[in-house]
Amino acid sequence: MTIAFRRFCGPFLALALGVTAAQADQTDSAVFDLTLKGIYAGTLSVSGALNGDSYAAVGVLKSGGLVALVKKVRYDARSQGSYADGRFTPTRYEEDADTGSRQSQSVMEYSGGVPQVKKYNPPRKKKDKGVDPATQGGTVDPLTALYAALRDVPEDQACDLAVYMFDGKRRSQVVLGDPQPNGDGVSCPGEYRRLEGFSKKEMKEKSRFPFTMHLEPTGDGMMRVIEVSMDTLYGKGSLKRR
Repeated sequence: MTIAFRRFCGPFLALALGVTAAQADQTDSAVFDLTLKGIYAGTLSVSGALNGDSYAAVGVLKSGGLVALVKKVRYDARSQGSYADGRFTPTRYEEDADTGSRQSQSVMEYSGGVPQVKKYNPPRKKKDKGVDPATQGGTVDPLTALYAALRDVPEDQACDLAVYMFDGKRRSQVVLGDPQPNGDGVSCPGEYRRLEGFSKKEMKEKSRFPFTMHLEPTGDGMMRVIEVSMDTLYGKGSLKRR
């Protein structure tokens, strides 16, 4: 899975940044096993690269194990944009998702940090109360937020993340708290929060999702996410790095 994922994402990252992997200032590639209530449920693969003031990222979420026998889920996404002073500003985002019962595609491009929805399938219904993209300047796409949270970071930047996300319809937020000592590493308390564009049913079932990230030193002054424990709609879940 790791080798196949690198072969899949490598050409895109190089094309998006206009460099080879060896030339990039920083490259990250990780595969996490997803478990729900202690049962293996699939994998999350995230790869990205920083070069100068640009970044590119690729992500794949795929159901597996017994869960895949009941419901096959897949999420493929690509994102690229600029990076300065620790801040990510997307320029393009592409998403292709399959929940097992519904397929969807989304493409957003950004002008001055404001997202413009170029493609959103299935199309919005007239009664859909999704958020107006023109009001979402300064937000990042879901993959950029994921890459920002899971990439290796300098020790003094551990747990330093607070971003607003927009997926073409909904606005949400991810915030990490102050790092807490945990063995040789640190733990970051965090929260994902639904804000706007969600249905009343979705907001009622759960609007705040606490999680904890555990990072360990890599030995070169950087910190790496090893595990994420989280609340989900299906109970306690975790992501463990391979």
